Amino acid sequence: MRVGDGEVRLSAAELGEPLGDRATLVQFSTAFCQPCRATRRVLAEVAGMVAGVAHVELDAEERLELVRRLGVARTPTVLVLDAAGRVVRRAAGQPRRADVIAALGAAV
Repeated sequence: MRVGDGEVRLSAAELGEPLGDRATLVQFSTAFCQPCRATRRVLAEVAGMVAGVAHVELDAEERLELVRRLGVARTPTVLVLDAAGRVVRRAAGQPRRADVIAALGAAV
């Protein structure tokens, strides 16, 4: 996962769901994306393991304004937000569980 965009922030209102108390894993997916399904499982598992971490999955086709604003070029794309909603890490493609856990270290 590469370092995030610094001062890019996302609010609960923009995501349509509350932010996690410590961090939020935001996943951009599309309906027919096979790696998105596996990514959903990995992120949900990590969010369930780490207290205060939320997982929010967004349909990229329904959220084009965010896709454009954030430069999402493919799915799955995962953003790691800190408690304030600031993007601290991002990655495209299916992440490994260990990489997600390591990326959370930058947010919590």
